[in-house]
Amino acid sequence: MNFDRQPSLENDLVLIRPLKAEDFDTLFAVASDPLIWEQHQNKDRHTLENFTQFFDWSLASKGALLILDKKNGTVIGSSRYKIIDAENGVVEIGWSFLGRDHWGGLYNREIKKLMVNYALDHFDKVVFYVNPKNFRSQRALEKLGAVKIEDFDSSWVLPKEKGVTFVIDKALV
Repeated sequence: MNFDRQPSLENDLVLIRPLKAEDFDTLFAVASDPLIWEQHQNKDRHTLENFTQFFDWSLASKGALLILDKKNGTVIGSSRYKIIDAENGVVEIGWSFLGRDHWGGLYNREIKKLMVNYALDHFDKVVFYVNPKNFRSQRALEKLGAVKIEDFDSSWVLPKEKGVTFVIDKALV
């Protein structure tokens, strides 16, 4: 399979590129807002200690991406790809966050469209795992066309107690 988990993607609004170690300070400046994490299972990710751990895991994943506003080149967030089940064609988009000044739909929708379209060129399904209490992310995924899955027989669907699974299936797009 020829899937680059750290592609460079862009449209009129954003540039998405591989995350680098030297991006720490500018990304932490965005992530240090506690309100970004209020519905997240790791509510203290805005602290230096917890964000450093998150950032290190992101780099180690070899699938992490930095998101920049194309208008002015500023860092606005990050996201990641993770191959969940290569045999059955399932990839995850996750660990995504945006600065609050880019909330409201347009940026998130365009970022996810870029990432989903790229992923569906290589996989049959794109999954998103969400904290059950993160209603903001759940609504955003529904607006994107992702469907909540409750078929717990699939190995890539989270058990209810661990989170909510959304999917975009290439066959249905």
